[in-house]
Amino acid sequence: MSEIKKVVLAYSGGLDTSVIIPWLKEHYDNCEVIAVSADVGQGSELEGLEEKALKTGASKLYVEDLADEFVNDYIFPTLKAGAKYEGYLLGTSFARPIIAKRIVEIALKEGADAIAHGCTGKGNDQVRFELAIKAFAPGMKIIAPWRVWELDSREKEIDYAEAHNIPLKINRETNYSKDKNLWHLSHEGLDLEDPSLEPQYEKDGFLEMSVSPMQAPDEPTYVSVDFHKGVPVAVDGVKMKGSDIVKKLNELGGKNGIGLLDLVENRLVGMKCRGVYETPGGAILYHAHEVLETLCLDKMTAHKKAELAITFGELVYNGQWFTPLRRAISAFVDSTQETVTGTVKLKLYKGNIINAGVTSPNSLYSMNIATFGESDYNQMDSQGFINLYGLPIKVRALMEQGLLK
Repeated sequence: MSEIKKVVLAYSGGLDTSVIIPWLKEHYDNCEVIAVSADVGQGSELEGLEEKALKTGASKLYVEDLADEFVNDYIFPTLKAGAKYEGYLLGTSFARPIIAKRIVEIALKEGADAIAHGCTGKGNDQVRFELAIKAFAPGMKIIAPWRVWELDSREKEIDYAEAHNIPLKINRETNYSKDKNLWHLSHEGLDLEDPSLEPQYEKDGFLEMSVSPMQAPDEPTYVSVDFHKGVPVAVDGVKMKGSDIVKKLNELGGKNGIGLLDLVENRLVGMKCRGVYETPGGAILYHAHEVLETLCLDKMTAHKKAELAITFGELVYNGQWFTPLRRAISAFVDSTQETVTGTVKLKLYKGNIINAGVTSPNSLYSMNIATFGESDYNQMDSQGFINLYGLPIKVRALMEQGLLK
């Protein structure tokens, strides 16, 4: 411990990282603590962070604006892949690699001896942070207080904060473990730890990005999303940058109760856990992108891409963003997206996303071929196809009946 003179801390200003600053100074011989906060679109959570960090013992605070890079280089590649993890749209998962990468850059610039984070020993984020750190600073020491300290519950952390006069934005009754960024908000802990209990969607203050579908308007909202090579480029015909598209769809989706997910998932560390996710804009984008691909991708490409989407989702969830396999799958995905250009219209109504039309200049759908009316399709062609396609079945049946010649 005496070798640790300067620590760079991944700092959110939440319960865990708020108490970590004084804890580090107490247990590492009054070491210097440099706090780093990444702005990935969490909004008001960044307010007052510098004053709070300095008052609790940090020597300085970096606030890094990563929102556009987060959307363009992490969210949209995952969206193009159609990657999910057990239905979860990976909001926390793909935020960790960009944050950790920037923290490493600052730690190296500052000549730090170690990087600290506030992830628990039960969670996935410890893996995501530390694998990213290993990818860019393999020799860097990592301090994870949750794995060693005496504050082994959130209640004890609150006791510690109160004893050290650390201001908190939560209390014991609203002590959900939350993670928020431009893409989503997650809720864990308290009553959600019991899967038999219904989430309190209608309780004032529980949902932050959305409303309960029961509280959504009685009239639907129509929205159109334009894509170019798989990337969203416009909403309702208005071109805008990626982060603004997510914000706009968060607004539209949130007021219509879109994108709520109550999930018992399989964590990387082996246990099952239950969380509630709000991803209003993300749910719209995933749905729209999937609809557009039904026009633009051939069957075998679509099916193989769907298989690889599972692997991509597992890589992101498991902290493997900076790996050759993730980059290789992204290269495959980019190739498939060359023709995924067009416009998808959707109807949003009380938590539902309803298809309302899709067009593409690269559509593989032919009304002339598919119609029940007259067309150029020769229906007799199917007879020879069925004979050849069914030949193995026919041969086996003849063999089993003793009729094969």
